[in-house]
Amino acid sequence: MESRLLHIFRNNPFGRETLLQSIYFCNKVGAFPVIYIPKTTKFLMYFDNDVVQVDLDKSYLTSPETALKHATELVEQAGMNARFLDPKHFTASTLPDIHTNFDYMCCPRSVSDISSKIGLGYIGPRVRRIVKSARFPVLITSPVFKPWKSITVFFGGSVNSVKALRLGFHVARASGMSIDVFTQTGKSSKEDYQQMVKDRNLEKDMDLYVKQWDFFENNNFEDYLYEVPHDALVILGAYGHGVIKDIVVGSKMEKIQATITNNLLIAGPNYTTIR
Repeated sequence: MESRLLHIFRNNPFGRETLLQSIYFCNKVGAFPVIYIPKTTKFLMYFDNDVVQVDLDKSYLTSPETALKHATELVEQAGMNARFLDPKHFTASTLPDIHTNFDYMCCPRSVSDISSKIGLGYIGPRVRRIVKSARFPVLITSPVFKPWKSITVFFGGSVNSVKALRLGFHVARASGMSIDVFTQTGKSSKEDYQQMVKDRNLEKDMDLYVKQWDFFENNNFEDYLYEVPHDALVILGAYGHGVIKDIVVGSKMEKIQATITNNLLIAGPNYTTIR
């Protein structure tokens, strides 16, 4: 069965960049985009343990008479068939229900603020809720279309960082790209992290897909982030029981998303590992 990525289309130049990123991602991992062109600024997403109401800003309704044409052209220019989501169920007449049976979802950093207000380091509350609740990983795009040529996985030994590592292996298998693993050592040693990989039977995949495993001991985390290739897809886990910033203010997860301009693929606490 083909993998599917849910994309909410915004019919303006910013939305074009985001759709181009979704198309590129799908081409690399062997998935196809399912595009939803909203007719209202609100919709519901039903997850296993949460219902998320997504509130879009009005730019998502720009020029509805050209939205289908623009989205179709972008997909077909990439040699793919355009597929669109047409909601069949509504909680209210202006509140469609969007199912969550997807393998990925693409989001800009915020879906509820106009693009001029979206800055690096700000992930909107609705996107955070989706990351927290979804079984699928969420692709958070760079502000403009940016092809990625390698994969970087942050591995810190937590349960969710193990999920991120497995997700990295999946993307590497599908795309044929190599992985760089980044680990900042603290109380644990390099040997401790290597043992964690061994205990989880991940040594074979590490040998197959990982080009380099970098261990960083410097306490200045921003120096560490400068070493991340600018054209890498960065894969990481949202740690703990909350959502990104709500977990620990000043956490490494928050520092990463606030500092680098790369496309991010985030495995949240409810993400089900792809094998």
